[in-house]
Amino acid sequence: MAGSDGRALGRTARVLRLAVGFALIQGAWLACVIGAARGQAALGIAAAVGVLAVLLVASRERGAQLRLIALALAIGVVWDSLLARTGVVVYASPGPLPGWAPAWILALWALFAPMLSDPLRWLQGRPALAALCGGIGGALSYAAAERLGACRLPDPILAMAVLGAGWSLIVPLLLAAARWLESVAPLPAAPASGEAPA
Repeated sequence: MAGSDGRALGRTARVLRLAVGFALIQGAWLACVIGAARGQAALGIAAAVGVLAVLLVASRERGAQLRLIALALAIGVVWDSLLARTGVVVYASPGPLPGWAPAWILALWALFAPMLSDPLRWLQGRPALAALCGGIGGALSYAAAERLGACRLPDPILAMAVLGAGWSLIVPLLLAAARWLESVAPLPAAPASGEAPA
């Protein structure tokens, strides 16, 4: 009985942790988008950094998370800079480097990385479903940002097609990377002979 109670408490704690993490990420997403729309991108970026710090402190796989964030940022720089340079998306608060992805959109990429290991973990190993969810979710995310004033899509039909196609490739790639990084994350060191486990 005690074992089943412990498992139930563990599941409850995990669901609560996921819900809190998801709420924090969504709140920081909103702060970044509204901040960019109002010309105050720094406030949203600060919120994103704060949320990422909390999530990293709470993570048991901090090294894997940091590497995944770095990979997401690298992809974000390339992808959103390409969108900006081709005029598919016109960003509010573009920053000092014309044609490059603005800092607030890169903050969103960094926020997306932890979602791949927890709330979206169920999509790992399901590339077709990940592509479908990524294509739809990615395009809708930019559409929501446009409605909030953080960007413009001069040709909405073209933009939705490009965004859907791009994100249908990006999400499965990042999910595969998240799975691989977790598999190669170093395990805690075993206690030395005669030493009591911590």
